[in-house]
Amino acid sequence: MPPLSAHLLRATLIPASFALTALAALPVHAAVDTMSKIRETRTIVLGVREAAAPFSFVNAQKQSVGYSVDLCMNAVEEIKRELKLPDIKVQYKPVSGPDRIPKLLSGEIDLECGSTTNTMARQEKVDFSYTFFVAGMRVLTSQNLHVDTVKDLQKQPVALTKGTTSEKLFRQLAEGELRDAKFTTYDNNVEAFKALKEGKVRAFAQDDSLLQGLVSNDKTIDTLSLSRLALSVEPYAVMARKGDTALLAAVDRSLAQLYSSGEINKLYDKWFNTSTLTIKMGRLTRDSFVRPNKQPGVAMVLGHSI
Repeated sequence: MPPLSAHLLRATLIPASFALTALAALPVHAAVDTMSKIRETRTIVLGVREAAAPFSFVNAQKQSVGYSVDLCMNAVEEIKRELKLPDIKVQYKPVSGPDRIPKLLSGEIDLECGSTTNTMARQEKVDFSYTFFVAGMRVLTSQNLHVDTVKDLQKQPVALTKGTTSEKLFRQLAEGELRDAKFTTYDNNVEAFKALKEGKVRAFAQDDSLLQGLVSNDKTIDTLSLSRLALSVEPYAVMARKGDTALLAAVDRSLAQLYSSGEINKLYDKWFNTSTLTIKMGRLTRDSFVRPNKQPGVAMVLGHSI
């Protein structure tokens, strides 16, 4: 074979150099081994929400409770079996929409047990367990405002919660169909809900399950209406650090066991079929129990992942 000419050699090497540069630009996630840390400290820290009923909230006794909390506690039992440690201390650390991922990445919490949607954007930073609930983003309004299409919110004051998929979605809609809408961002769902009740805004966009949780014990329920229009599909999952393989595997095993045994149905009824709250198990939630998956959420009004 004749020797490569200098010109051809350069042409061969340049694409290779581009490839190396591209590889260097890809994010690199160092291996994380929280299971070893748990073995050493005999402690696990769960990130929980304070007002995300019925998933993760603080009850009247100041205890962290909820559907997601129960699922994480079931995972802790699996971690105990895996590590052969009958006693592992569980610490609860409150997180909010904006700080839940930073606290996970910094190591302040080991798992996030709330109402966090699995999205493609978040998958770049964290890993997710199997889906444990599928919500739909809807709009809560006063009864005299009917929302059948996104355009019905044009020129309306809308409440959003900071650090949520609803905030991200509506900020994108503000560049198009809702260019003239007026958005106010609140630190948490409770403040946004309060603004709606007080008439400061006419609509509050959030996951339907969370909106139903907010109104379930509120006397103003008869003055509010939940839109039929669903803006997105929101699959909830437990968050873990990127590359925390052993810990996430334990969480997934615990969920798979609940699903295959049917115990998940009892747990679902415990939190979603109560005297004050009734949320029927949706088809997508049921399918996630039959066929465990980690599919990211989709914004139907945008036609792509959130």
